[in-house]
Amino acid sequence: MNFVKEYIKMSEIKRLKYFVDGQWLESKTEKYMPVYNPSTGEVIAETPCCTADEVEAAIQSAKAAFPAWSNTPVMKRVQVLYKFRELLVEHLDELSELCALEHGKVLSEAKGDILKVKEPVEHALSAPSLTMGDAMRDTSSGYDTTLYYEPVGVFAGIVPFNFPGMIPMGWMVPCCIACGNTIVLKLASMTPMTAMRLNELLVEAGLPKGVVNLVTCSRVEADIFLKHEDVKGITFVGSTKVGLHVYKEASATGKRVQALCEAKNHALVLEDAALERSARGIINSSFGCAGERCMALPVVVAQESIADKLVALLKQYAEELKLGPAYEPESTLGPVVTAEHKASVINWINKGIEEGATLVLDGRDAVVPGYEKGFFVGPTILDNVTEEMTVGTQEIFGPVLCIKRVKTFEEGLALMNRNPFANGSVIFTQSGYYAREFAKRTDGGMVGVNVGIPVPVGVFPFTGHKLSFFGNLHCLGKDAFRFFTETKAVTTRWFDEEEMKATTVDTWDGSVGGGI
Repeated sequence: MNFVKEYIKMSEIKRLKYFVDGQWLESKTEKYMPVYNPSTGEVIAETPCCTADEVEAAIQSAKAAFPAWSNTPVMKRVQVLYKFRELLVEHLDELSELCALEHGKVLSEAKGDILKVKEPVEHALSAPSLTMGDAMRDTSSGYDTTLYYEPVGVFAGIVPFNFPGMIPMGWMVPCCIACGNTIVLKLASMTPMTAMRLNELLVEAGLPKGVVNLVTCSRVEADIFLKHEDVKGITFVGSTKVGLHVYKEASATGKRVQALCEAKNHALVLEDAALERSARGIINSSFGCAGERCMALPVVVAQESIADKLVALLKQYAEELKLGPAYEPESTLGPVVTAEHKASVINWINKGIEEGATLVLDGRDAVVPGYEKGFFVGPTILDNVTEEMTVGTQEIFGPVLCIKRVKTFEEGLALMNRNPFANGSVIFTQSGYYAREFAKRTDGGMVGVNVGIPVPVGVFPFTGHKLSFFGNLHCLGKDAFRFFTETKAVTTRWFDEEEMKATTVDTWDGSVGGGI
């Protein structure tokens, strides 16, 4: 905890810069946005609301860097990522503490955030193989065709607050630049420092100027990316409302878009489940990162025969969580990100009670001695939640678990599939039949069978469905390499001496590569 202790000792609030063309620059803006230590409620830094001209400069820097970077052999491009990976490992503790400090997730979760940067970097190292094209000789007599995967150009990444390391520097940057593109990241103003530090390590690893640029700004300036002729694609993570706006506006100008949006993941717990083990998994998924993740498990659909016992176990295990400052090793549940978000979560709890849910565990008045101004919300459980209650259908993004009760597997599956979001879904059962049926018929894009957080490793895509995703190609997995490349098919024909003297051209007979 040396990094955190040194940072907390600082008496001055740090004024952050933005990063364009390989330089950290002072913004000309008159507006700065606060970065909090959620554990204490104190402002620790201010980040600029970059001007439209500064966003434009970032785009132009990326555009200028594209020709040289895209023409750099892929074998050389990934060498930067090899070095970056080693620096990630070397600075893991420092990065984890910084992430915990500015976001509020506890140290073990912050470390997981940084390790989820390393994993996609390792996936991006496969670019020489995964951007390799296909070829066929004699597609028609004397014609050969080769398919290439080529870089696209400048991308913009619009980043949420909840994973300060993983999303910008794991999901967005590695595959993008490995494929030969350049990128401008619009970082979350609430949690920009982790990505800024990771960017410093990228530069140390040998990244040329202009390949990655960082700005912080409001939605007004971020909208510049959506219609800018020099931006060829958008990768976005955030709310469904904003994601749909990004998708509509950017795709209307011909850009490729992947928009990863809200979730309301449900878990179906059947009467044959390993109940104690299932309850532990649910607690980890529901309250980990204070519920501020799109793969949290905010709703449990319990079969009525075991519902009372399950709820009792969930309450028992939730009460065992130790609420405390994020960067203290003994803390197992940290604060939410801001005072405004804390108020939003509490309003949702109040709303659930007003709608008729049963309050099993109340975290609204949670206080941590010595950290009374921190943005803490204790674990909260609402039972007997029905489909008509908005608390059980809309994303809360906090440590709130809703319990819905059903009689049968079929009733539970149908209830889950009526939800408009379909990021992930889970079943807890020892029945192979029900597990198979669930995996086949659930709308969820990422499915867990006795797995509370069904996020696949980075070699697989992050496959949200319905209102949880807009686009055609998901992030990570092979999808990432297709999203960040353009296909080009090249057909060639070479002539011998007699053919060179011919005055006629082959007529097209419908075969591949035939003359036209």
